[in-house]
Amino acid sequence: MESNLEKVLNPNRSLCGQLYKYTNVVKGWQYRWFTVDAQAGTLSYYLCDTTTQSHEDTNPHNVGTAPTPKNQTPRGQVHLACAVVCPSVEDSRTFTIGCASGDTLKLRASDARARQEWIDGLRAITESHTLAIANDSLPAREHLAASDAMGAARQQLQATEVCNATLARTIEAVSTPLSHTDPDLLMLKALSAANTQCLIQCLNLLQRHTEIQADTRTEASF
Repeated sequence: MESNLEKVLNPNRSLCGQLYKYTNVVKGWQYRWFTVDAQAGTLSYYLCDTTTQSHEDTNPHNVGTAPTPKNQTPRGQVHLACAVVCPSVEDSRTFTIGCASGDTLKLRASDARARQEWIDGLRAITESHTLAIANDSLPAREHLAASDAMGAARQQLQATEVCNATLARTIEAVSTPLSHTDPDLLMLKALSAANTQCLIQCLNLLQRHTEIQADTRTEASF
């Protein structure tokens, strides 16, 4: 029989789907699309397009049957290492995720079956990454801080790429007394783009190195 983690890591069976997320007393419950990266040990959620389907038509216990939003930045993301996933006593659909960072997500599935499937999958990933951290000398919070810093750096570089594109368009549209062929302006545009691409490549190498180390620790924990 497959373990919960084997089910989650199965490429034909993704742990993803739509859930209600409790935001605050003003906004209440909001529909979000959730997806889990089992290798990275992260849970991300996105805004849902509810204009083409009703809440009743959505069946979140059919985990992994709908596509994850493409080219969309996650609305939020949490790390599952050292997290606590618990069913709520208030009803048969609600559950919570208490993260090591101090964040708490209150979520609601479509029914008890969907809730149990999410809880089983999340607990399997949480256990795997918690064991991997326990076998390492770096404290859990420092692992999470490093991962958060990596994500923040990538967001900043993406914003820098947008700025570079704006700079290039501005230089190309420059008028007298300057010219878009001015050597100083051309050098500025080239250096700006080259430096950004160099930083992106360095970040990609660093992230790949981190992922390889994480995979090695995960394999060693089994």
